[in-house]
Amino acid sequence: MNLLHGLHLAYCTNIHRGETWPETMAALEKHTLAVKAEVCPDGPYAIGLRVGAAAAKSLVDRSVRQDFKRWLDRNGCYVFTINGFPYGQFHGTRVKEQVFQPDWSTVDRVDYTQALFTILADLVPPGTAGSVSTVPGTHKELLLSAKQEQDLTANLGRMATWIARLSDRTGIDLHLGVEPEPLGYLETTGETVRFFEKLGQGEEIRRCLGVNYDTCHLAVEFEDAAAGLTQLTERGIRLSKLHLSSALRVPCVPPALKRLREFQEDVYFHQTIARRPDGSLHRFRDLPDALEHAAAHGVPEDEEWRVHFHVPLHAELEEPFSDTRGNLLSALDWLAGIPEKCAHLEMETYTWEVLPRDLRTGNVVDQLVREYAWTLDALRSRKLA
Repeated sequence: MNLLHGLHLAYCTNIHRGETWPETMAALEKHTLAVKAEVCPDGPYAIGLRVGAAAAKSLVDRSVRQDFKRWLDRNGCYVFTINGFPYGQFHGTRVKEQVFQPDWSTVDRVDYTQALFTILADLVPPGTAGSVSTVPGTHKELLLSAKQEQDLTANLGRMATWIARLSDRTGIDLHLGVEPEPLGYLETTGETVRFFEKLGQGEEIRRCLGVNYDTCHLAVEFEDAAAGLTQLTERGIRLSKLHLSSALRVPCVPPALKRLREFQEDVYFHQTIARRPDGSLHRFRDLPDALEHAAAHGVPEDEEWRVHFHVPLHAELEEPFSDTRGNLLSALDWLAGIPEKCAHLEMETYTWEVLPRDLRTGNVVDQLVREYAWTLDALRSRKLA
């Protein structure tokens, strides 16, 4: 939806199942329009569209896009951003490290992202910028050679040039945001800054390649959002999009570690970072690894874990658990001071199907409506909506 200062807010439709375009459309018809009816019945309603590779193959057909544009117009909706991180199936099967593949060293990732921009350039309303978010290069464990690193760097640089040409040809401000994630090739703000320094800050990169800053991911890294966002923008790196999301905070007391086992599941990675009493960080590739380490070696009770498990923004977690909404609100505080730095906001709590039962509020539409209520209240209190 349209907010103040030219901002746009949507929820990411990667919360819904759907790999083919008919499946994606079915989810939009069933869930997204129901959410619109509750939160934005009369005004233009923004959709944060997830288009996987299978759906993209259909949407690159202009006639299919035209049908979708007519559907958007009929239903008072518009698209300003596409989630291009998950390439393949994203629900109901093991995703985990596969979500990083194909990575940016491959032609498949390049071709897929070009298809998404071709689609997006035909969907965004006049005068609206278009963004696509993408994997942070690769996963650290999947980076196997210096050549692979060189290829992914070169491909991202060439992608910026390709987007710039499309942007110039269409007159649309288009930009790609790499999304730092725990254990990604780009994981922290510092790593991201160094990568952009290596890429070079040519005009096309500054304009068309930036960062999708996920407040869950960087909170798991124990970073402060305002400091990180300032560091990125002061280095001339574009903020392509802000993902409004929240992670689990867990004190290492026995009841918390016992309950944390309920959050283990076989679909998504839940990278876990422990901050030890001396302030040092220890990274675990997935939640089961962290729990096994704790069972085998014990952990001090004043150690804190942060778990990459997106929890609903409105959820009030039972003690001793808490969340990282403070990091999200820090990002909004920062944005309130300079709203021109990032126009694209997207709520992303894709974990609906794997949440423990007590964290699901009604059905998925109910959850999304409550997330909108929480988010809009936070935005309004900062004069952003």
